[in-house]
Amino acid sequence: MQEKEEYTEQEEEALFEHYHIKVDPKQELMRIDKFLMDRLPNVTRNKVQQAIKDGFVKVNQASIKPNYRVHPEDDIRIALPEPPRDTDVKPEDIPLNIVYEDKELLIVNKEAGMVVHPAHQNWSGTLVNALAYHFQQLPQMEGNEGRPGLVHRIDKDTSGLLVIAKTEKAMTHLAKQFFDHSIERTYYALIWGEPKEAEGTIDVHLGRSLKDRRITDAFPEGDFGRHAVTHYKVLNTLRYVTLVQCNLETGRTHQIRAHMKYLGHPLFNDATYGGDRILKGTKFSKYKSFVDNCFKILPRQALHAKSLGFIHPATNKHVQFDSELPADFIQLLEKWESYIQFN
Repeated sequence: MQEKEEYTEQEEEALFEHYHIKVDPKQELMRIDKFLMDRLPNVTRNKVQQAIKDGFVKVNQASIKPNYRVHPEDDIRIALPEPPRDTDVKPEDIPLNIVYEDKELLIVNKEAGMVVHPAHQNWSGTLVNALAYHFQQLPQMEGNEGRPGLVHRIDKDTSGLLVIAKTEKAMTHLAKQFFDHSIERTYYALIWGEPKEAEGTIDVHLGRSLKDRRITDAFPEGDFGRHAVTHYKVLNTLRYVTLVQCNLETGRTHQIRAHMKYLGHPLFNDATYGGDRILKGTKFSKYKSFVDNCFKILPRQALHAKSLGFIHPATNKHVQFDSELPADFIQLLEKWESYIQFN
């Protein structure tokens, strides 16, 4: 198929900008189709390549070819004939568990099952819908329209702490800390098996799976995906499962879940990454019944965002926030501890 010529001004006016991406200053050279696959939701490589061929993708305001390599600080814009979905967020009266609040920010303890922001198949009932109801005029990062107050996120079925910016100053200040990887983020996870080392670092690229766009794969050769680093430490071994502490240096999609699977220890009851079946221990009826009951106690991946530490944007002092494990997680640990004690 021949490439289309540059659009005229009249044709440009008929296009609607869907995505605007300012490339990281530290970005390594990468083909643009691979780069966009790792950042755009619900797209395939063929769709990305076709959009490039049709002239819908521009870099630094110029048309490019599918083999173009993305450079640091490139300005990428994707404009399509149909208008994007309205980014206005509908306020919804949903209770929030706010553990701290001041003029600049708030800390929310999100329950498992709540999606953080509106997106494909989840346009309502999200944390952002709740924030829009309880707070007015929350700031939004450029290129992140429709997600007021957000500077980071956690998965739907992961519980735990999130920091929300209430002012432009706080958003800019916090966003830079996330960019610089200086925010302290500690998670507790229950994993299958026991790592060979009691503590260690997983430094392996992560990116959208080339086979299943819903999951994140590890790319140990570094030829695809983005730089990702997770530090872990064993807290308690429970024979067939282990409670570990994970500290994020980077913040990639499903980072802990994908890194632990790569290490050979998927999170307990993580259906997406194969942790929703018996991976350690025998499969005799008594043990199988016990594990099935554990799955019912915690019907999600066993992951909790336990603490956050960062420099406060107003005081420039370090602040630390911690949370208790949710009831389902505590009950799960108690059940495993009881099992290994009496079996």
